[in-house]
Amino acid sequence: MDLRHGFDIKRYIRTIPDYPKKGILFRDITTLLANLHAFRAAVDELAWPFLVAHQVSAGFVPIRKKGKLPHRVIGQDYALEYGVDTIEIHADAISKGDRILLIDDLVATGGTANAAIDLIRKSAGDVVAAAFVIDLPDIGGSQRLRDKGVKIHTLVSFEGH
Repeated sequence: MDLRHGFDIKRYIRTIPDYPKKGILFRDITTLLANLHAFRAAVDELAWPFLVAHQVSAGFVPIRKKGKLPHRVIGQDYALEYGVDTIEIHADAISKGDRILLIDDLVATGGTANAAIDLIRKSAGDVVAAAFVIDLPDIGGSQRLRDKGVKIHTLVSFEGH
């Protein structure tokens, strides 16, 4: 997929077959992140429809796996194929009515993104949209987010699993 300025970031995303288990095609963006031109193009394209926080000198709120944040947190559980995990944010990170753009590298099942949306809403934030570098549309996560009323923006799609 060529972006607005003709830069094809898809060619910078490495595919690793059979990881983390047989039959999965893992889409690895570390090769995109390592290339300064590809990384800049990806950030610019994610920012284009929304103006990402660093582009407008706004704040950034990390949502992390349980136990990674040092202050008082609130959490949200979400289902995995093999169990349950939890993501957290600082309890004072989002104020009522804050407009939030959720950004992640990839949307597959949508589990983590759905949990993040629930966590933002639990904090009284307004999820304006969600943006991802990669969409795996056949797995259905981006559609699950749309069904939840969230506008989705993705840069590239990979069909299949």
